[in-house]
Amino acid sequence: MGAKTSTLSAAIVAALLVITIPAGADSTAVVDLTPQFQGSGISVDGLRAVEVGGIVVLRGRTPDAAMAQRAGAFVQDLGYARVANLIQVVTPPDDAKIERTAERQLAIRRALDGCSFHVDSNGGVLTVGGKVIHELQKDIAMDVLLKIYGVREVRADFRLPFSSSGPRTVCA
Repeated sequence: MGAKTSTLSAAIVAALLVITIPAGADSTAVVDLTPQFQGSGISVDGLRAVEVGGIVVLRGRTPDAAMAQRAGAFVQDLGYARVANLIQVVTPPDDAKIERTAERQLAIRRALDGCSFHVDSNGGVLTVGGKVIHELQKDIAMDVLLKIYGVREVRADFRLPFSSSGPRTVCA
């Protein structure tokens, strides 16, 4: 009987420990600092700033290395001493190359024969418009354009010969 009681006692103690440990394990709170960057003049795509355990982690993408450094300095000006600046410095997209590639890719697709397109790119955002013969050709064109290197987003306004369809935006 004594062995059963000690086994039961040990099981109860183990259960209590399992229940109480997770409650205290998550003592580090995550604080989102991203809203404090609004109006600061820091231009970083997808900027995300969070404070975890006294360390501010910065994430995002920018073509300007100085802008990434400004973001780190801004956090230090807010009073945080430890900053993990993980902002990626990327090369800006070559819009002329994106336009040429888009025009070429649309022209060589047999499924798009009979269609006419006009293409423009600004900062990797590809704007395309034109006429398609069949509804399915809209999807084919979008699929082709989203696969082009450097394209971040596609904004399309395709029209069928006898109907009007509204603009459409798809992000890569």
